Amino acid sequence: MEVLRTKIAMRLIFIYIILFFNYCFLFCAASSSDAITIGKPISDNGELLISKGGKFALGFFSPGKSTFRFVGIWYYNLPKQTFVWVANRDKPINDSSGVLFLNPNNGNLVLRQNSTNLPIWSSNVSVPVPSNTVMAQLTDLGNLVLIQNNDSKNALWQSFDHLTDTLLPYAKLGFNKRTGQNWLLQSWKTQDDPGTGSISLRFNTSGKDQVFLYNKKVPLWRGGFFNGEILVGLPSMRREMSYAFNLTITDDDNSAGFTYHAVDPTAIFRISVVPTGYMQTHKWDHDINDWKLYGSYPEINCETYGTCGANSKCDSFNYAYNKCFCLPGFEPSNPNEWYMNDESAGCVRKKGPSLCGNNGEGFIKVDGVKIPDTSIANFQKGLRVEDCEQECLRNCSCNGYAASDVRNGGSGCLTWHGDLLDTMVLSEEGHDLYVRVDAVELGGEITEEQMKIDSPIEEQYHDENRAQPSLPCFSIKTIMVATNKLSNENRLGRGGFGSVYKGLLFNGQEIAVKRLSQSSRQGTQEFKNEIKVIGRLQHRNLVKLLGYCIHKKERMLIYEYLPNKSLDFFLFDRDRRSSLDWDTRFHIIIGIARGILYLHQDSRLKIIHRDLKASNVLLDLAMNPKISDFGMARIFGEDQIQANTKRIVGT
Repeated sequence: MEVLRTKIAMRLIFIYIILFFNYCFLFCAASSSDAITIGKPISDNGELLISKGGKFALGFFSPGKSTFRFVGIWYYNLPKQTFVWVANRDKPINDSSGVLFLNPNNGNLVLRQNSTNLPIWSSNVSVPVPSNTVMAQLTDLGNLVLIQNNDSKNALWQSFDHLTDTLLPYAKLGFNKRTGQNWLLQSWKTQDDPGTGSISLRFNTSGKDQVFLYNKKVPLWRGGFFNGEILVGLPSMRREMSYAFNLTITDDDNSAGFTYHAVDPTAIFRISVVPTGYMQTHKWDHDINDWKLYGSYPEINCETYGTCGANSKCDSFNYAYNKCFCLPGFEPSNPNEWYMNDESAGCVRKKGPSLCGNNGEGFIKVDGVKIPDTSIANFQKGLRVEDCEQECLRNCSCNGYAASDVRNGGSGCLTWHGDLLDTMVLSEEGHDLYVRVDAVELGGEITEEQMKIDSPIEEQYHDENRAQPSLPCFSIKTIMVATNKLSNENRLGRGGFGSVYKGLLFNGQEIAVKRLSQSSRQGTQEFKNEIKVIGRLQHRNLVKLLGYCIHKKERMLIYEYLPNKSLDFFLFDRDRRSSLDWDTRFHIIIGIARGILYLHQDSRLKIIHRDLKASNVLLDLAMNPKISDFGMARIFGEDQIQANTKRIVGT
């Protein structure tokens, strides 16, 4: 009986303990404060401010492996602690004696290290008398605000005005043109040190204001300016505004900047800059309980500031070997380095007639681009595009112009009087840039409507002895002249990839132009592959690739011309195959074998063709065989003996 009573007593005690802890948990959660008031500080003993909705917390923390203490704000409702603001980022506390409180004398928010009695950080604002009505409150936006008399609409100070590395929804990135206040992001030094790092995201206020990502003072990426619809360096903004973000953009005489928030109120986004040199957008993934990278800039080669140097454009979408192209009227300043894929020196004006005075000069439109850096441009608000052209034409130093606002046909005038920097081809939402050229260049420009040219225009052919692996990019006008406008009379044949045309360059060299059709099985990747592979090979039994041509959606490969066509032209015709006696056949077999041996063993690159067939063996005048069509070829490592492919290709 006594044992039974003991068991019952133990169970009752256990139940009381559970009820007590549940009560304490509920009581503490219900009574947790979202504000610091006079006489009610936050100490480094586990005390927290928690916003009313439980979304954010403020307290003391040590990041990563660090033992220093900081005051910061983080997401309270997420299982992964993610910091969004740090007060004393450059003045860490070396023990746990820190206290965050309101100064009863002046109402300022102050962080002090009690063990040394040193003030570490302060909001440092002028608080109206009386100061005892002031409180510091953490909101569900993640904003710490200093307010008086519960007036939340008129903050005396707020953390949103002193951003660290993170831009939360409803916080502002930008600057005040009248007061000079700048809202910017600066990365942590390392993942263990929230001190002010070298990477920053901010507005550049020179010329036409625009967003930049910097490493100290060196630009890494340019988000560009607001053109009335989007930031020109963020072409995806329009699409994202329709389903992911609501953006509020200001650009007037008083300020420039933007704020954002999610279209879906349950979605959690944050924008940050990281020590490795990127601006990143993250979205919380509720399925995996972790952050998912939503966007990162610079993302591709061309997005890195000034990749191709001055007076050029970078194209990450339509290039095969080189991604850099000089703007109209310009040529590489250092051709040898340019064609060896070092384009950092950029381009310079071609020698020609003066661009000053009435010499027939004009402008060539370069469409679909992120227009050049506007921090070195002149900006005139409200000027019509037509007037902008005349404004540029009247000034001998003006190299180009563009509309600053693309709405309603365009308005506002941007003019460049020096180098055109950081121009990039965009896949969507590109801007129109008008580049000044002389009369010769203007007369030689070919547009989509002028594809049916009336008179040949000779163009100096690239030196075929230029150091490999560079290959020249032929202009569309050169190809049109050489092939008589891709006429049927010049067509040599047609395959699944498109048609092949015979051409004659102005220097008398015969060429074969393979024009890939829009519906070709040989897509962009195969086009690039052929140039990269065969452009680096030299052998008598491999067809010689002379260059390529890219014009809008046109893709063409330019080869040496072989008059006897392909091997299948003989093998599969009853009359023609009789001309292939045994000596000729043996000669062709040996030639093909030599070509394959070179690819597999003797070349600098180990290459498997993967599409060797009679139609891909071409024959020259002496019936020497030359292997062609390397669109499906595969490069192997020197010691590699096998590889897995992801799709069926070839013959």
